Amino acid sequence: MITEDLYNEYFNHLLGGRRIECTRIVQGLLDQRIDIKELYVDLFQKSLYETGRLWETNKISVAREHLVTAITENLLNLVYPRLFHEEKNDKKAVISCTANELHQIGGKMAADILETHGWSSYFLGANTPLDHMLAFIDEVKPDLVGMSLSVYFNMPSLIQGIEAVKAEFGSLDIAVGGQGLNWGGADKIKKYANTFCVFSLAELEKI
Repeated sequence: MITEDLYNEYFNHLLGGRRIECTRIVQGLLDQRIDIKELYVDLFQKSLYETGRLWETNKISVAREHLVTAITENLLNLVYPRLFHEEKNDKKAVISCTANELHQIGGKMAADILETHGWSSYFLGANTPLDHMLAFIDEVKPDLVGMSLSVYFNMPSLIQGIEAVKAEFGSLDIAVGGQGLNWGGADKIKKYANTFCVFSLAELEKI
């Protein structure tokens, strides 16, 4: 269980760039067989959102924000071997960051959470060119496309991506998530058929 004290200890180490201490905490939770969703939502997502808030309000530098992201990505690699679900449900998802979007960690976490529920997830990473994403979707033929928006400034690229997927693949479901939605835009997204917003990793379980 992730208590408030444990979270605060972790977050202080994270902001301080103390990777070894962060690893010690996460490894301890894994040894206790913590639920992966709890780890992702109550530790990783919570700390990343708080870091984003501090950066957006000029409380920390870009360098500090990048340090937090790099440490968290290393910790995700530590957790990854625990993700595999014994029973696959034959569902496939392609998860991609919006074109021009350089923050990929949210999309990676979403792909990981789907894996824990039996999905086969294909995470394409940051700043994926739209034509390459469309070609990959055509190749894999997924049940779901996930698009990550971390910075609201990239909303036009997101809308372009949604419209391109709809033009090529019709009724294919599209899930949009990311911290960029905190600044608005959900109304623009919901007007597209079979397209919906996911405001937290916990909501992925409803898909």
